[in-house]
Amino acid sequence: MDNPLLTTQELPAFSAVRPEHVTPAIEQLIAENQAAIKALKKSKSRDFADMVKQLDELEDRLNKAWSPVSHMNSVVNNDALRKVYNHCLSLLNEYSTRLGQDQGLFAIYQELEESEDFERVNLAQRQAIRNALRDFRLSGVDLTGEAKQQCAEIKKKLSEITSRFSEHVMDATDAWYKLIDDVDDLRGMPENAIALTRQNAEQRKMQGYLLTLDLPCYLPLMTYCENRDLRKEMYIARTTRASDQGPGSAEFDNSPLMQDILIQRKALAGILGFENFAELSLATKMAETPQQVLEFLMELAEKSKRVADQEFAEVEKFAAQHLDLHELQPWDVGFCSEKLKIAKFDLSEEQLRPYFPVPVVISGLFEVVRKLFDIEVRESNDIETWHADVTTFDIFRDDSLIARFYLDLYARPKKSGGAWMDECRTRRARLDGNLQLPVAYLTCNFPSPLGDTASLLSHSDVVTLFHEFGHGLHHMLTQIDCAPVSGIKGVAWDAVELPSQFLENWCWERESLPLISAHYQTGEPLPDDLLDKMLAAKNFQSGLQMIRQVEFALFDLRLHIEFDEHKDSQIQTILDQVRSEVSVVPVRPDNRFQHAFTHIFGSDDGYEAGYYSYKWAEVLSADAFSKFQEEGIFNRQTGELFLSTVLEQGGSKDPMDLFTAFRGRKPTVDALLRQEGIADLNG
Repeated sequence: MDNPLLTTQELPAFSAVRPEHVTPAIEQLIAENQAAIKALKKSKSRDFADMVKQLDELEDRLNKAWSPVSHMNSVVNNDALRKVYNHCLSLLNEYSTRLGQDQGLFAIYQELEESEDFERVNLAQRQAIRNALRDFRLSGVDLTGEAKQQCAEIKKKLSEITSRFSEHVMDATDAWYKLIDDVDDLRGMPENAIALTRQNAEQRKMQGYLLTLDLPCYLPLMTYCENRDLRKEMYIARTTRASDQGPGSAEFDNSPLMQDILIQRKALAGILGFENFAELSLATKMAETPQQVLEFLMELAEKSKRVADQEFAEVEKFAAQHLDLHELQPWDVGFCSEKLKIAKFDLSEEQLRPYFPVPVVISGLFEVVRKLFDIEVRESNDIETWHADVTTFDIFRDDSLIARFYLDLYARPKKSGGAWMDECRTRRARLDGNLQLPVAYLTCNFPSPLGDTASLLSHSDVVTLFHEFGHGLHHMLTQIDCAPVSGIKGVAWDAVELPSQFLENWCWERESLPLISAHYQTGEPLPDDLLDKMLAAKNFQSGLQMIRQVEFALFDLRLHIEFDEHKDSQIQTILDQVRSEVSVVPVRPDNRFQHAFTHIFGSDDGYEAGYYSYKWAEVLSADAFSKFQEEGIFNRQTGELFLSTVLEQGGSKDPMDLFTAFRGRKPTVDALLRQEGIADLNG
């Protein structure tokens, strides 16, 4: 049988992919690419189309084979697939490292930059060449002998151990569950959340109510369940996952992996001539130095901590006076905060949930982007997927197909937690002259539908969906045809969150909320009184939320600046120091949040020494949205300007230049502090 991973069809044949197909396909494509590159280096041509486009063609064919494998490993994981995934990840890393250290290829790109033709190619192609030269140097192309070999070995090892870190988190999450016999133990929880635990049990052929550490189960329990002992048990189980303190500690403990990851990153930075890994990470980002990022984070902390202290004191006072809780524990904070929110605003997240059924939210999201960017999204029914839950859509402009995406919304076993957008296909001009359209994977972990009833989303779920779709638009609406800087490719990592955080704003506006909400039974719009309460509560505990993100970002950055393998327990020590400086909510000594911090330990995709990017880009997004607040949130001219200056440009230009082209000036933190209500509270 033909290997489905070697076909040239437009979209992956997911149902035909088997674990036994993966290794032969990847090995064959790597071998073919190496042969083709060898021939290219012997060629006398130094024309951009003859060289860079041919290299892009080779890279694209390999990506088309690997994309479905990598994605399925995240969303329908199994032991056989995991085994070949890890094996081929190692092969691909070796191949990528060899390319990055290929002095012959590097010389070709240098000749291209220095040739007269360089000024004749377009801006995107010039940027792609400059980025390639930078990346060659960051891959160790200038290294020789043992240093070059050591660099390659470190990159290979990092690929392996970061993947293993993520696997441990997934396995530790899936391994823990608790079966409840008496529904009274779940008192206070919303009926739909209880129904989900009942459905969990039924799916595993059990009687009762099955609790898991997946967020659709965990968050409602921590927010609403009156059973304090059960909240404590769930909290400890989730915050000790994949650690020496957690269940299954010997099997899933990430402690040695974290240490090894940091040792390897520090060694890699040293070999490449950087003082620390944070400097290496920032070499491809907007921020110029670790000190600049530290100052940025401390400015946010300084302007937020007083507000956060006041907010937490308010929770403590309320808990003591109204809930008879005089010593607040970490597993009480979400529960007490929700009770306080109800008392202050007469509003619970659960009151809003019936108004956000998935079909309504999806159609409303599509209407929002139609109004903003003049695009139409239509469901397609003829595209093969990897799971029955997955739906597929086409994007049209002026009745012309411009992009496609897969939407995988619901949590399930053997699916990585969280939410993300990833590339399935990149927009690019092919060698045959045709245009390859961009295709995206959009993945979330929302509660599944219950029987015939559509999944009802919390408003925070709605915000998450808009966030990921913002990433998707960045990838899918690009007009750049040069693959290395098309869509999100080539975009500085601390700017890549701009479109995603920007789109979240339409979840909060009076003019857009009626588009994305309607009662799942009656179809009635979100009542004015609920809307008023929701908007009044928008910035509830925004200081606490800001400080929490600053804590994560400072921990990440300081860890990658200061790490010293000769100091004992340094990961925990640095985290404790950061918490002592900025944290507000108390933390148990056995809390091992860092052992499941997949953003910085579970991959090498840009968030390591780059978690600050969320806040950095949020400054950009808040300032960008302020223009819509001034000119109208559905102002077509403003939408068209954001489309043409940001979404369509991909990584073809410096992100600060793109921002100033849209906003007319550089950004300031003031817009973010105003948006979060923190500037007002600081007086």
